[in-house]
Amino acid sequence: MHFPEKIKIREVSPRDGLQGERKQLTTAAKVELVNLLSLAGFSQINVTSFVSAARVPNMADAAEVMARIDRKPGVVYDATVPNLKGAQRAIDAGADAIVTFVAASEMANRGNVGRTTAEALRLAEEVIDTARAAGLAAIGTISSAFGSPYGEIIGQADVTRLARRLADAGATGLALGDTSGEGDPRRVYELVASLLAGLGHIELSLHLHDTRGLALANATAAMQAGAMSFDGAVGGIGGSPFTDNSAGNLATEDFVEMCRRMGIETGVDQAVVLEANRLLSAELGRPLDSKVGRLRPAGAGASR
Repeated sequence: MHFPEKIKIREVSPRDGLQGERKQLTTAAKVELVNLLSLAGFSQINVTSFVSAARVPNMADAAEVMARIDRKPGVVYDATVPNLKGAQRAIDAGADAIVTFVAASEMANRGNVGRTTAEALRLAEEVIDTARAAGLAAIGTISSAFGSPYGEIIGQADVTRLARRLADAGATGLALGDTSGEGDPRRVYELVASLLAGLGHIELSLHLHDTRGLALANATAAMQAGAMSFDGAVGGIGGSPFTDNSAGNLATEDFVEMCRRMGIETGVDQAVVLEANRLLSAELGRPLDSKVGRLRPAGAGASR
């Protein structure tokens, strides 16, 4: 059984985590969150998305958040965009990298961006070209990569075709999104192994949602297949408001704890991640879903 010695975790709670929350955080709270995550040691943070404020009100202050965060040298502060207008706004706001997306699901594309898969793919290619022309890294995300919540059949060949098109367009990284938690360890292992064999020159990341409680198992399978880059969200918050069954993300603190026990280095300071958990819990007014975040600190009291 093979596991990597070290992995990368990209923290997505400021964007994918908050985008569908009913409560809107203040700009100051978002900035405080990003600054905490910078201190925690993440090498890349998904800060915000440049989208329609009418559709995603929680991201209406994207440019202000980007302007106010304290940037730590060596950390990549990226932004997600759905189109060329969003890409230009992100570039103007000083994003270090642009993240764009296309779903392997036809129905997800129509629900999320109002386009067919072919149209969404062409737009993603244009966004990647725009980002690269501006001298920025560009990550192409394939959402619904492990299955569709709408009953569609999504095969490995479908995802591979999209991945090759995004790579050919100039993407500096690819991400496989399990948007509605359809994946299982076997399917994740097989797809990751296949893509790494065919596209090994480009960084492949996993963006896993925990709809069915399989995110940690799927991350483990991906590592066994050779993946070394993952997205996580503090407290397991998040999910797409435009896709059925898109529950919370892989909980960062649970993933960090698992890796620690397995001897896999993450470079992440768990104590600071838990501080971010407490900040988010207070701001959102509820306990978060991660297991580690709910643990009582050592020495806090004995059971009776």
